[in-house]
Amino acid sequence: MGLIISLVIGGIVGWLASIVMKTNAQMGWIANVAVGVVGSMLGYWIAGLLGLAATGGIGRFLVALGGAVLLIFILQKLGVFRK
Repeated sequence: MGLIISLVIGGIVGWLASIVMKTNAQMGWIANVAVGVVGSMLGYWIAGLLGLAATGGIGRFLVALGGAVLLIFILQKLGVFRK
């Protein structure tokens, strides 16, 4: 059950990040889930390096969203997504 919830929340985070970065038309639901899950891990890793701990649901959601936006930015620079 936890895996399913993680995938659903990852999909929502990836979808919102793709809207923020204007890549929504280029990404399907599988890409949204992948970007959301991997971006969340990236966000939590960077927050840990900076000594920040996201507490509460909104804080954790914002860290995950920031990581997903950063991942899409990196993928755009690598040429995976076009602006």
